[in-house]
Amino acid sequence: MTDAATRDFWLSSGHVLLDRREDGGLVVTDAFLKAYLARPELMPPEEACPAERALHALLMDDPFAAISPVTLAQLADADARDNWRAFLSFRDRLLAAPTLQAAYVRMIGEGVAGIPPLFLNQLVHVLMRAALDGCEDAEVLRAGEIFFRPQKVTVHEGHLLLADAETIAMHEENRQASPLLAMLGGPAVTELDVLQPGETGYQERSDAFDMVLDLGGEAGGRAAIARCIEAFLRETLGHAVAVEPVQRIEDRDWRWFIGLDAEATAIGNALWRGEAVEGEASSRVLALFRLTVDPSVPVRPEVRGHPVYLIMAMDRSNLLRFKPQNLIAGLPLVADQPVH
Repeated sequence: MTDAATRDFWLSSGHVLLDRREDGGLVVTDAFLKAYLARPELMPPEEACPAERALHALLMDDPFAAISPVTLAQLADADARDNWRAFLSFRDRLLAAPTLQAAYVRMIGEGVAGIPPLFLNQLVHVLMRAALDGCEDAEVLRAGEIFFRPQKVTVHEGHLLLADAETIAMHEENRQASPLLAMLGGPAVTELDVLQPGETGYQERSDAFDMVLDLGGEAGGRAAIARCIEAFLRETLGHAVAVEPVQRIEDRDWRWFIGLDAEATAIGNALWRGEAVEGEASSRVLALFRLTVDPSVPVRPEVRGHPVYLIMAMDRSNLLRFKPQNLIAGLPLVADQPVH
């Protein structure tokens, strides 16, 4: 295995199936679309009708083929019709833009209603893979996972830890099957490896999503998330921003904020209205960031020269559901800015 292959990561994103333009734009290929068609959600089950099998075979032969509403209406199963309608709508929105970056930004601008979260997360997955191409900082790479995979938050021995929610759920199921393990063990997160600063070896196990990120203070995990936010906005919008973790918002004249998840948005809105945020709600805030935009980036007049504050929080079940689309929709740019 070559050094380059060893350093590759997130092969499950499908980035190797895409073409890349000289300007960095990602271009959809038939192989990339076939990877979607091979997903279990779209593979016809044993009981699928002949029309569904024929539709799947047609698209596997030509993923760009135009499919008429009449063809979809011939599918016997209503759920299958809905699944294929959602996929084809998503595919057509990808193909309507010159690059995946532009398609994603356009989707956010037009609204993501009707796009299955699975597809949207997969799209963010491959965009983050492109954004972090060449990065060898394991903490930054691990921090990038929060953009497309929910995280379970655990406080353990004074550390605020983020672990992949699906991986934690799997470990908890194993505990339920073993009462002795459930009785003797600590939190499920203790069964996973906590990524240490300067640690190597993330890349070859990156698709297992089984390493834990320690949020730490302003350095460590929070700083790694800040680097990911910078990379994501550079990749999708082409704009240079600087992001730094902060302990609190001390700016009495703060002009703009972005909630990085639904909980954070609700908390930020309450603060914006001057309402008191109760202790239980404020305890769910995981991180604050200050974002400054490069002077060359056209922002709304009322925000020019002022930072944008970012809030990240977990919900009442200790889940972080990061919404990268909020960065695209919430950045106070002058309208109609071009992207890739």
